[in-house]
Amino acid sequence: MFTQSELEAYLDEDLAADEMARVEDALRSEPQLAETLAALNVRRDSGMHSVGGIWRRARISCPTREQLGSFLLQAVDGAHADYIRFHVETIGCRACQANLEDLRQQQEEAAEVVDTRRRKYFQSSAGYLKKGK
Repeated sequence: MFTQSELEAYLDEDLAADEMARVEDALRSEPQLAETLAALNVRRDSGMHSVGGIWRRARISCPTREQLGSFLLQAVDGAHADYIRFHVETIGCRACQANLEDLRQQQEEAAEVVDTRRRKYFQSSAGYLKKGK
């Protein structure tokens, strides 16, 4: 029902949420699948690695958090921005999507903090400002 690469992606949590749920449902009802997955996990942990497996687990093709932040600020050149967009939107890398969402939330929080600080500065200095003549 599932290919070895799908099961490896499941172990790496690289499947889309609906596919992850499908594998988990199958694991509950198919003991043979659970055995296959366990054997696959043992093989991976015993040092039998493929270049593709190492590439996926080490996330070699993922942009760094700094690059994702620059992408969010639109400070990345065209080709690199295209790659990041492809990696996040088309490939659907869940780790990079989570990083990007975290950076977006931090950016929104930072804007709120700046607005609050400006408001406090203005309110605290309002009595000290002289009216123009």
